[in-house]
Amino acid sequence: MHRARGEHANKYEARADRRTKRVHVISRFVATRFAALQSRDFRLLCAGQVISLTGSQMQQVAVVWQLYLVTHDPLSMGALGLFKVVPMVIFALGGGVVADALDRRKLMIVAQIALGLSSITLAAATMMHAISAPIIYAASAFAGAAAAFEIPARQSMLPRLVSEQELPNALSIYATVWQLAQIGGPALGGLVLARYGVLPIYMFDIVSFGAVIAAVAMMETREVEGTRRPMELSAIGEGLVFLVRTPVILSVMILDAVGTFFAGAMLLMPIFADQLLNVGPRGLGLLYAAQPAGAALIGAWMSARPPIRKQGLTVVTMVALYGFAIALFGRTASFPVALLALAVSGGADTASMVVRQTLRQVLTPDAMRGRMTSINMIFAMGGPQLGEAEAGAVAKMFDARVSVISGGLICAAVAIGVALMAPGLRRFRTDQPEAVATGA
Repeated sequence: MHRARGEHANKYEARADRRTKRVHVISRFVATRFAALQSRDFRLLCAGQVISLTGSQMQQVAVVWQLYLVTHDPLSMGALGLFKVVPMVIFALGGGVVADALDRRKLMIVAQIALGLSSITLAAATMMHAISAPIIYAASAFAGAAAAFEIPARQSMLPRLVSEQELPNALSIYATVWQLAQIGGPALGGLVLARYGVLPIYMFDIVSFGAVIAAVAMMETREVEGTRRPMELSAIGEGLVFLVRTPVILSVMILDAVGTFFAGAMLLMPIFADQLLNVGPRGLGLLYAAQPAGAALIGAWMSARPPIRKQGLTVVTMVALYGFAIALFGRTASFPVALLALAVSGGADTASMVVRQTLRQVLTPDAMRGRMTSINMIFAMGGPQLGEAEAGAVAKMFDARVSVISGGLICAAVAIGVALMAPGLRRFRTDQPEAVATGA
């Protein structure tokens, strides 16, 4: 009897030891591959952002569809990107200066409140049956102006939440979280849009901004005394001089802007969903979610692997792949192939984005991160947003397929051209720091 009990106890202890070992292995894997998640403040930021970004992506589906119903004009739809980007470009440099001069946490909270006002405007106009293209344009322009202050504050605050060694991992995880929100947001937005219309989407977006505001308010990270740059006009010049003296950062910014300018066609999605692929509002949500789905897979893979060292080659290769995938999307008449092409383009864009952000954050002093983020925002968001207007104009002159196919091929050609004409960028590696200064 005692022997049987002893054997039973030994088996129980052996199973407990195996469970303990498995937990230890998993914990060690998370600690090494997802080291940035050990930061409480970084976890708070990710949690708040995934809720807020989901609401924002749902709102994007509603806005584009509502504008399509109001105008049925691809040129008017393409103009939406212009109304977003012009205020962003106007206020971008000022937003970077403010982010380097004030408490970035407080600035981010104020900007989030301003972004919420844009959705309140759209919800109110919809409830009063007064929605129109000018109101949609005005709300989008106001949101673009608010984003010019929110994005520099958020991105320049992120490196303070983790160590420098954990920064590439944090950027990969953050990109994955952002893309997961882009998957859930459009898909959920399409479902809600088909069943209930646009108003519930606007209401959820309004509430969702509270999540990130609460997360930022709960953070323990504070600004370091004495690191703030006075809010002076000369601060803009300092940022531009630093950019010119850091050719690797400048090169990837230009490549991103030119490539995405020609391949920007997301605002033509309703035309593809309604006329070319015949999938309606539900299919529209899936089309919007396809790019983030591919992006999330690549972002998760990059989070669980060591940082990429051949950054230059990675950037030009991924931008070229992005262009070819967009061209395939524009060419195909198959809905599954269209989803696959968009997923590939999303993955390529995320791989390029993570490398670009890592380079910029690591090579930029903390006191100048707000200004570098604002300059990058002009390139990274100005390119695709202006590209939407270009895509709408080409679609108006020819058709939507010609606009998307030609834009994707030009984007790929630009990437290949840069790779051939700028060997310094193509050969750039993190273990060759002299290339940062010389671009060689």
